[in-house]
Amino acid sequence: MKVGVFDSGLGGLTVLKAILKVFRNAEIFYIADTAYAPYGEKSSQEILDRCDKITTYLLENYGIEALIVACNTATSAAIKHLREKYPFLIVIGTEPGIKPAILNTKTSNIGILATKATLKGDKYQLLVDKLSSIKEVKLYEQACVGLVEQIEKGEINSLKTYDMLENWLKPMKHNNVDTIVLGCTHYPLVDKLIKEIMGEDVTLIETGDAIAKRLLCLSDEKAHHINQGDLKILILHTGNININMIQIVLENKNIEIRKCEI
Repeated sequence: MKVGVFDSGLGGLTVLKAILKVFRNAEIFYIADTAYAPYGEKSSQEILDRCDKITTYLLENYGIEALIVACNTATSAAIKHLREKYPFLIVIGTEPGIKPAILNTKTSNIGILATKATLKGDKYQLLVDKLSSIKEVKLYEQACVGLVEQIEKGEINSLKTYDMLENWLKPMKHNNVDTIVLGCTHYPLVDKLIKEIMGEDVTLIETGDAIAKRLLCLSDEKAHHINQGDLKILILHTGNININMIQIVLENKNIEIRKCEI
């Protein structure tokens, strides 16, 4: 099975890592669109156009059968368009794990860390409205401006990154937030810092495992995929990329990395 995965940079590797735990007998083509990062500060139309271009590239060059939009911001802007334009593709998006957060919280106080674009997007608002009937909770939303850039530079343990997170998380800690939704695929890469600030008891909700399970389910249902065999992984990047971070996230798996133009 040929699977395309893309994000603006390294964040989607957290989704890829989850896929690699459970998926077999596949060629996976990951695009880190670093030349156009970060997506969170671009208009919805710019993001949609870019997602369309990347999907076309993956189809024409690698003949993908499934597409993982491993970015909350890109999902919000483009998932509907991609599903309508490419009905023959399995298309899986990424959305904040608000439902598991609602089911998990004991204090009914939930933190949402995301990009500006995700928090302002219609998809996020519709999700919040839809799930609000499950249980009465209070959401503490925080747009983490600049955090993606810090992670892309590999500064996942720097003092600057810690200070940024502490500034955003202190009000959540004060308001007894016990569950935090990591609404960007980059953010699990700084989960240790978040726990250091909030305390080890805080529950962090990320979506990589859920996406991997969804891929397994849909590939079996729609393509009769046999989940046994080897994996081949190709990492493509459109601009500069921190190769050391790739090795850290994917735990030095045998992968090919090369630059591409899209």
